[in-house]
Amino acid sequence: MLKKIESKNMGSSDLGWLKSKFHFSFAEYYNPKNMNFGVLRVINDDLINPHTGFDTHPHKDMEIISYVVKGQLTHGDSMGNKSTLSRGQVQYMSAGTGVYHSEHNLGEEVTRLLQIWILPDKAGYKPNYGEYRFPWEERKNRWLHMVSNKEGDAPIRINQDINLLALELEEGNEIEYEVKEDRQAYLVQIEGISSINGIDLNQRDAMEIVEENISLKAKSLSHFLIIEMGKSEDN
Repeated sequence: MLKKIESKNMGSSDLGWLKSKFHFSFAEYYNPKNMNFGVLRVINDDLINPHTGFDTHPHKDMEIISYVVKGQLTHGDSMGNKSTLSRGQVQYMSAGTGVYHSEHNLGEEVTRLLQIWILPDKAGYKPNYGEYRFPWEERKNRWLHMVSNKEGDAPIRINQDINLLALELEEGNEIEYEVKEDRQAYLVQIEGISSINGIDLNQRDAMEIVEENISLKAKSLSHFLIIEMGKSEDN
């Protein structure tokens, strides 16, 4: 099963300093039929103006992943971590029993990031933070496996049965991705234009995939993120 989700039909917000597209219900965008996709609770496609950002605020019992698309993102938290990441780099935080953090764009250009929240496999984990500076070329015309569960083999491992991969596909190139029985996946067309099993996706569109293998063909230089997980009965 494939379901295309067009960017124009997603939730949106414009706070001046922050412009967002909401893939699922978040903040002022509420749709009871669009709360999550399996354990995937949030994907926010955020544009943060220079010298602005999210001031210190709390989180609890959520696996949070930030994928920087362009610009810079500076993180700080109550565990004492502080660092700045740029295009293609990833930070992850297990909020667990509770943590405070901030995210700012201290640079001179607009920062774009995908903010991803995954429901953990149980509550009450000890808070944890980490980051990984993946070389860009590791995702050129091949899947870069960035995140897995604790028993997986990705560099980043979180408290849930998911796999998160990135890909940059050059125009005219094709690649496959297998979504096995009892599995599902959510794909984001971050940049570019592509065709997925004959269905066209434009920048910022997405696709729900359930128990179906896909073939991606880039119609222009394309940048993707895919989150693969166990199949949920409530989709």
